[in-house]
Amino acid sequence: MSADQVASFVYLAILGTVIASYFFVANAHQLGRLAQQAMIWVLIIVGLAAAAGLWSDIRDTAANRQSVIGDGHRIEVTLARDGHYHLTLGINGTPVQFLVDTGASDLVLSREDAARAGIDTASLRFTGSAVTANGMVQTATVYLDSVQLGGKVDHNVPAEVGGGTMPGSLLGMSYLSRFASISIEGNRMTLTR
Repeated sequence: MSADQVASFVYLAILGTVIASYFFVANAHQLGRLAQQAMIWVLIIVGLAAAAGLWSDIRDTAANRQSVIGDGHRIEVTLARDGHYHLTLGINGTPVQFLVDTGASDLVLSREDAARAGIDTASLRFTGSAVTANGMVQTATVYLDSVQLGGKVDHNVPAEVGGGTMPGSLLGMSYLSRFASISIEGNRMTLTR
């Protein structure tokens, strides 16, 4: 802190002490009620600070909705705050969140998501390669026992596991092509089988 900042802080501390002292002296006969009201204001301020700190998590969770219509033949997903569509699929019975990427050829799992889905990533042979927005990445081909979206389950689904660092898993056209139609209207994407 600079000398000016220290002086400003000391000035504000003295001013705050003088104002608080006057307030307590003027209301000495009501100290119990004054303490109760002060505690209420402290709790309100703490609550607002907590809500402000959690707002981005709350907003992103509420804005990223995925719904299954009918018997699972139609899936609707709302555009997330990050400008992308995200879908949660069951990979070998484990929920995995994917970024929908119509520019990607394959369903690509990050190493972390692959491990969570029960794939032994240590034994994979990364002999393939893919060009991503972050450059070239090594890949390993796997076959997923089950992929569930809505009420539909596909078995023995080919996928790739990314050998490099990935921010998350990608849902590319190898899986999306299983749908009869993909439409985007406004901020909503609809997948229909």
